Amino acid sequence: MSVDDRKLDVLRAIVEDYVATQEPVGSKALVDRHHLGVSPATIRNDMAALEDEGYIAQPHTSAGRVPTDKGYRLFVDRLSNVKPLSAPEKRAIQTFLDGAVDLDDVVSRTVRLLAQLTRQAAVVQYPSLSRSTVRHVELVMLAPSRVLVVLITDTGRVEQRVVDLPSDADDALVGELRARINALAVGQDFAAVEARVTELTERFGPEDRATVAAVTATLLSTLIERHEERVAVAGTGNLARYGQEFDHELEPLLSALEEQVVLLRLLGEATSPTPVRVRIGSENVGTGLLATSVVTSGYGPGELALASMGVVGPTRMDYPGTIAAVGAVARYVSKILKAH
Repeated sequence: MSVDDRKLDVLRAIVEDYVATQEPVGSKALVDRHHLGVSPATIRNDMAALEDEGYIAQPHTSAGRVPTDKGYRLFVDRLSNVKPLSAPEKRAIQTFLDGAVDLDDVVSRTVRLLAQLTRQAAVVQYPSLSRSTVRHVELVMLAPSRVLVVLITDTGRVEQRVVDLPSDADDALVGELRARINALAVGQDFAAVEARVTELTERFGPEDRATVAAVTATLLSTLIERHEERVAVAGTGNLARYGQEFDHELEPLLSALEEQVVLLRLLGEATSPTPVRVRIGSENVGTGLLATSVVTSGYGPGELALASMGVVGPTRMDYPGTIAAVGAVARYVSKILKAH
């Protein structure tokens, strides 16, 4: 994009003022608020050039200008520095997330923290089971003909299922089955576990095969269910603060935040824990949210992201602060999962 540094400074000033005031920005305001080092006439010429190139636009009959999606895109792409989080904000992230007792609590705390830090609507996808590995499988006798199957993943996720057995089983059989399942499954991804456990039934005597089949079938069904389609949402009330201009966009956005499929499409497919991604306005194709920006990041304990998190709001958002907050929270959650 052929925008020289001076015009970029003017565009940056327009974006910052419009985000702060929610009012179209005129050349006089730029002269009064920013030390751009050029005359008002030069600023007016630069604004005219930016408008001709589609980076800013004049709403209605206002004398001021507002950024377009193209203008926001250039602003974000040319961010020389992301607003650093303050020391109290960093401490708040650590203190709040360190108190989590399990993975569900981590997700719940993360989505609330993102909403508080960014003052946007926050969305956090639960870690995908399909990208996890097995840490342990526990079998607990509830009754002679009932067993609780507990699957624990490397991210700390816990899935539990009760199995009604076709006949009574004893502790010795359940203990042997537990040992064999863990020998096959621990440290393996779910696809590998499914292939290994499928043949386990044949390794037991005929009198035990129906019981073994019932337990392994339940375990396999747990592995292949699509838990990655669970998402947590918080902070939708924050969107009301954007005033009348965003009112007509608020209803479709709130409706979208109730639809899991739309949320997953907004978050996108995370392939690595970094970097933070920003989609602006018309770039959110297929969602109907053309006045909305989405700032997201993958998170996970290693090189591969297990899920995504992010915030959703109007294109008129504080991009430097939002990018910093999403990135910092994603990195800290990744550390927590790695330490588990």
